Amino acid sequence: MNGVPLRPGSRVRLRPSRSADILDLALAGRVAEVAAVEEDFEGQVHIAVVLEDDPGRDLGSASQIGHRFFFSPEELEPAGPGHETPPTRVLVAGVGNIFMADDGFGPAAAAALGRRTLPDGVHVADFGIRGTDLAYRMLEGYDTVVLLDAAPRGEAPGTLSVIEPDPGSFPADAAPEAHAMDPVKVLGLARVLGDGRLPRVLVVGCEPQVRMNGDEPDVVVGLSAPVSEAVERAVPFVESLLADLLAERR
Repeated sequence: MNGVPLRPGSRVRLRPSRSADILDLALAGRVAEVAAVEEDFEGQVHIAVVLEDDPGRDLGSASQIGHRFFFSPEELEPAGPGHETPPTRVLVAGVGNIFMADDGFGPAAAAALGRRTLPDGVHVADFGIRGTDLAYRMLEGYDTVVLLDAAPRGEAPGTLSVIEPDPGSFPADAAPEAHAMDPVKVLGLARVLGDGRLPRVLVVGCEPQVRMNGDEPDVVVGLSAPVSEAVERAVPFVESLLADLLAERR
């Protein structure tokens, strides 16, 4: 694109061709971020973008219809000084089951972070128990993935910690699970899908007070008091972690 390489995270201005459909023409001049560069069976390159000012841009980054748009490279131009990809791209992913008491820490923490103004290149999304979606999303050009999850480690309930799992411990034969969220299996699946390549993975874990394994006869919606309080502490905790990650790449 005018001598500037396109990659996930690139900022572009949309210049649809005159033969584009009415919906694409309505986006002329808008600024967007490249979500993916794809090639069809006929060898044609298509650039998937999400609009920069779209409140639902995380849905577009997760491939949701209505928030992701496709253009040819010729219909895009660099946007902003230098049009460089942000120094680093970080995905903050809330994971866990909100119907299993403190296992809902990740989704609650992601929602709290989503209400904050975060640095460019940082995307926050709640994946809940959508393990396969997370595995695919991890491979969309992110340098680091930060998982927010309940993590029993024998600490006092509500204790926050940062864990960096060993990539060698991820299973090499993980199969897709559309409605399950075992972080280890998700990381294994992402490694398989990425031909062994993965972004750096960090886990911001919270020690649960109420632990469930899914075999209980009833669901439990809502966090225990110490984990609910930890959600609020997790916001500055993760923001500090993000600042360190961004500073490492400068």
